[in-house]
Amino acid sequence: MAGYSGKRILLGVTGSISVYKSCEIAREFIKGGAEVRVVMTHNAARFVDPMLFEVLTSGPVSVEMFPETGSKLAHIELSSWADLFLIAPATANLIGKAAAGIADDLLTSTLIAFDGPVLLAPAMNERMWANIAVQDNISLLRERGFDFVGPESGELACGDIGNGRLIAIEKIVAASERAIVGKTPFSGKKLLITAGPTREYIDDVRFLSNPSTGKMGYAIAREAFVRGADVTLVSGPSSLVAPFGVNLISTVSAAEMAEVVLAKASDSDMVIMTAAVADWTTKRIPGKVQKAGRTEWNIEFHRTKDILAELGERKGNRILVGFAVETENEVENARKKLIDKNLDMIFVNNPGHPGAAFGSDTNRGYIVLPDSEVEIDTVKKEELAAILLDRLEKLIEIDGEIL
Repeated sequence: MAGYSGKRILLGVTGSISVYKSCEIAREFIKGGAEVRVVMTHNAARFVDPMLFEVLTSGPVSVEMFPETGSKLAHIELSSWADLFLIAPATANLIGKAAAGIADDLLTSTLIAFDGPVLLAPAMNERMWANIAVQDNISLLRERGFDFVGPESGELACGDIGNGRLIAIEKIVAASERAIVGKTPFSGKKLLITAGPTREYIDDVRFLSNPSTGKMGYAIAREAFVRGADVTLVSGPSSLVAPFGVNLISTVSAAEMAEVVLAKASDSDMVIMTAAVADWTTKRIPGKVQKAGRTEWNIEFHRTKDILAELGERKGNRILVGFAVETENEVENARKKLIDKNLDMIFVNNPGHPGAAFGSDTNRGYIVLPDSEVEIDTVKKEELAAILLDRLEKLIEIDGEIL
């Protein structure tokens, strides 16, 4: 869920060719329920008319330090109003002024007066970005508590290809959400999350799998990142793009996923297993088995490693969460798995119920805890991710021990 819903975001806009993307950034925040006000430099106003931002945000846009009408202390009022100060794009000039403590216009004066979280999204030519003075200024600002998102590599305004391009809007939004949410029980915690299906190949072109898309695990990974966690996502085959800030490790088979998860778990504070791991596999036959001359094909299956059960055996102080699919006696079967696999929590759903089918954007089911269960009606998977992590926050103390 949008952690910036109901929050006040001050969007600083500087004179970069990528300033047009700031309009879309403002729209995304407003769509997520935030209130946005814009402060622009004079050079930014040469690229985009302030009226465009006024229309998009339904509010005034501030450019002049001493406007003909209105407050002559706009920098104080704006800095007191905002929960987050995002500057996107942030030019080399702005970064240099911020590092030196220069306040010679409304934007930089507001920045110096602001005492909340600051996030800068740089945009400039690759040679400017690589300049030692720019990098020294960025290092100094990081030491002072400023956060940065981007830039990324790509085609620049001059036609060059290199690092300096304003990072994608959805990544700026995710980083802003993390900054505005601030410290949570997940801050600094290492979370290992699995997602998606596995594929158990029969020959080189055929495999056993299931309809899982990974949407639930990817949603949890993004929500955990927003809450300050260091997230590793181990995913089976999926068409989804890894959430920003999440370390993605791609696997195919149950054996591959088991190898990665069991190796990474020892360095994790929490493991959340949403992946639909195949219970059965078979010996892979090289090449393609031809159908000519065959009327049947007998395949011998054997069990895959039960990753969750093995994690439970070596659990230690880490929190362990499972997901289960059941078509009958959901809560009863889930509670048995909770006990047998030494879990702290398990979410169970029935894919035959409306809103809980594989591949759906929604889910429903039960959160099962050692002493209780909570029914969750049909919600978007992003909302369910937030509900689950809200529950898990109650299991975390500041020192990471289970309550």
